[in-house]
Amino acid sequence: MTIKFLEDGILQLDKVDILGGGPAGLYTALLLKTDMPDARIVVREQNPKDATFGFGVVFSDQALGFLQADDPQTHDLIAPHMERWRNISLVHKGETVTLDGIGFAAIGRLQLLQLLQKRASDVGVELVFDQAVSSLDALDGDLIVGADGFNSLMRNSDPQAFGQTLGAFSNHFAWFGTTKRFETLTQTFVKTAHGPMNAHHYRYEPGMSTFIVECDQASFDGHGFGELNEEQTARACEEIFADALQGEALITNHSMWRQFPKLWCEKWVAGNRVLLGDAVHTAHYSIGSGTRLAMEGAIALAKAFRENDDLETALASFEEVRKPIAKKIVDAANTSALWYDDFGTKMELAPLDFAFDYVMRSGRVEVEGLRKYSPQFMADYDAYRAGITS
Repeated sequence: MTIKFLEDGILQLDKVDILGGGPAGLYTALLLKTDMPDARIVVREQNPKDATFGFGVVFSDQALGFLQADDPQTHDLIAPHMERWRNISLVHKGETVTLDGIGFAAIGRLQLLQLLQKRASDVGVELVFDQAVSSLDALDGDLIVGADGFNSLMRNSDPQAFGQTLGAFSNHFAWFGTTKRFETLTQTFVKTAHGPMNAHHYRYEPGMSTFIVECDQASFDGHGFGELNEEQTARACEEIFADALQGEALITNHSMWRQFPKLWCEKWVAGNRVLLGDAVHTAHYSIGSGTRLAMEGAIALAKAFRENDDLETALASFEEVRKPIAKKIVDAANTSALWYDDFGTKMELAPLDFAFDYVMRSGRVEVEGLRKYSPQFMADYDAYRAGITS
């Protein structure tokens, strides 16, 4: 490798290989190519172009704030395509509780990928689709980025080098879409003959919504979900959540039951190889931070190359700076996931008590802060509790 610098002192590499054409890989390629215009940057994605799983991607207002501050051009490209709302709705015991002032925005996963693909291609990134890489020996980049998701080839090629810890949460979940429009991010909790179930649903286009169904092991076994195929599962969940769907169907897209994986790597760098996004850590979907973490990681990696004058130092700086920030978010996501693994035990609570327990689940929310950004909910909750104790 020949070290080169632009006039502004930014380190230049000859070639960068990136595994994975999701948000982490595409955004990393875009940022590095912008800073290193003479470098050959290649993104290799094993799936065909525009083949993606899932439906919508959700961002909190805080997550969009980071993107606007660090990369206003990408923020301004994505923002017009987003659906936005200011409240969360919880449906429990047939009642709807509104958590006001908790802002989110969502975009279709495919649309987000296409926007990032275009930007990356426009600056000269080489995008290679439908090409599975079986060995890292086939890559000769000065820098090799593993942005290839939970089943990462790079991490699995040498898990000890990255210090991985693997596990899974106990609940089962399946990811659907629906043409039913939901005005807010909504959680619908129901008791069935076989146990508690929950659906997370939100719109990501004017006429399309994500609809994630989850249940504990007893409910999963009782409904016989393990014996049903994808379409049979969709039809069964339509019946269970008929009140929420109001006659609309569930749409499948590799909507098979899974248990959410829990991954953390103590080491993000091994030689000239670095992991990003779900390849290095997972964050449960209940706090909507997976894509945020991936894109923030890309920003931090690009910044490390701007601020350091050799590859080894840049990668070490990236890990040192970014890992503790990501750890806080991942820990909060894990705490949130444990609440969902146990939500059935809380369903005897009255709706407002249940909602308060829900909003406090991650351990990051303080009551006084909640009074500030969710004043109507706290006014309702305080009045309800005063009525109980009076």
